[in-house]
Amino acid sequence: MAQPCQHEPKPETSSSSSVNPVLSVEPHMVTKSTMIPSTSWFTPKRLLAIFCAINMLNYLDRGAIASNGVNGHRETCTAGTCTSGTGIQGDFNLNNFEDGVLSSAFMVGLLLASPIFASLSKSVNPFRLIGVGLSVWTLATLCCGLSFNFWSIAVCRMLVGVGEASFISLAAPFIDDNAPVEQKTVWLSIFYMCIPGGYAIGYVYGGLVGNHFGWRYAFWVEAILMLPFAILGFVMKPLQLKGFVPADSKKVLALESVALGDAEASNGNDESLSTEDFRDKSSHEHSKSKYATRILDQLKIFLKDMKELLSDKVYVVNVLGYIAYNFVIGAYSYWGPKAGYSIYNMTNADMIFGGITIVCGILGTLAGGFALDYMTNTLSNAFKLLSFTTFVGGAFCFGAFLFKSMYGFLALFAIGELLVFATQGPVNYVCLHCVKPSLRPLSMAMSTVAIHIFGDVPSSPLVGVVQDSINNWRTTALILTTIFFPAALIWFIGIFLHSVDRFNEDIDHQEASRVEGTTTAPLLEEKTEETSPVSQSQEC
Repeated sequence: MAQPCQHEPKPETSSSSSVNPVLSVEPHMVTKSTMIPSTSWFTPKRLLAIFCAINMLNYLDRGAIASNGVNGHRETCTAGTCTSGTGIQGDFNLNNFEDGVLSSAFMVGLLLASPIFASLSKSVNPFRLIGVGLSVWTLATLCCGLSFNFWSIAVCRMLVGVGEASFISLAAPFIDDNAPVEQKTVWLSIFYMCIPGGYAIGYVYGGLVGNHFGWRYAFWVEAILMLPFAILGFVMKPLQLKGFVPADSKKVLALESVALGDAEASNGNDESLSTEDFRDKSSHEHSKSKYATRILDQLKIFLKDMKELLSDKVYVVNVLGYIAYNFVIGAYSYWGPKAGYSIYNMTNADMIFGGITIVCGILGTLAGGFALDYMTNTLSNAFKLLSFTTFVGGAFCFGAFLFKSMYGFLALFAIGELLVFATQGPVNYVCLHCVKPSLRPLSMAMSTVAIHIFGDVPSSPLVGVVQDSINNWRTTALILTTIFFPAALIWFIGIFLHSVDRFNEDIDHQEASRVEGTTTAPLLEEKTEETSPVSQSQEC
């Protein structure tokens, strides 16, 4: 038994081996702070930079469609004088409710696709899934510029949501895997600062492109900018998340080959007595049965994972607070320029709101990450930071809309945005660390689904309905801003919950084996003792 072991190359593993052989695939690639192989073109910082650029484009698109240059306004007539409509709202003659629905239309695709992509990450390489999603996003955005009525652009926006779903579910776990241990929240904050940054640049970008070239060109340029990233998702060697084994790895292929070989051997005598047609029919039926079984297994694991998520009090409280918070932020981002234009007669509302959002959003998001790391990034400290910054920031925003002076409004609103955007790093840190590693994609996906379906999806049209009813943007903005306070209260409750950071918790190998016939142990583990002589002798 010793000789076969000596001649067997190290990268190859036995199909009967368990976790240890997986961990010893390439011992020289083990690091303490990264899941990226040392031979990869990627470095952790390059990965962060590329993901930040993609996230920036995602939210630039959202900011652009909310800008006055792209969104525009309907035709208005006053005292016999009519002003022609502009942008999407003017071209398609949309009322405020339809306009609000349009801003949320892409969420329909995102809500349906996010759980699907998260579940597929257990059987398909997550990096490839991101490439698929970005390709859909690029094509759908291109078609937005070719739309001819409300329903056509609404369908295209839904497909944009489908494309975005894979990225938002899987990008944060990749960053969390590769960030230095003492800077995890800062890295997440850098990634999430692209949300306010993208929105703000989108306001400015949409205003400039829409006013000078037309709103359709804004979408076409976005598609061109995203295309290289979509291609990159397919041409480069895919990375792997902690807690998962690549679906096309040698171990998985070996296991599948052995399983198929056993199945063929067990049926060999029967097939030798059958005709060729019968063998083909039997093989086809076996393939269909195997495919149906795999789908059923995926569904069972998804339901089991969902039950585990919903039974986690820390996760539920965090997401509930995030929903209330996002209800306000979503409406701010869409109606902000119009409210500013109406209340304070801002002729360049896109530029003003864009400037405030990009400066305060970036500084606030980074400050939140640094603050939590300085406090020691624990779940309890995250809830303390979330409740404090949301309450105080909400108070400043409420006070801002009470000011009659535009300059007083801008000063208080800037401070308020600086504080409320400090939540971005901590809230997503809680989502990633209150669950075990193999649940992180689903945790991020369902968090995203919840904050959109109960947050900014209904907020934009509901605010439109309120404004159509009372016709006073100041009152509408004050009503909306009060929702910050329930969000702060919910996160305050999280401080007193028993919370455990589960980032390094062992993976449920048995559960994963039902998906791929192998374990979900990470390819690169922080521990270095996986190549002990005892484990080598067991492999032999």
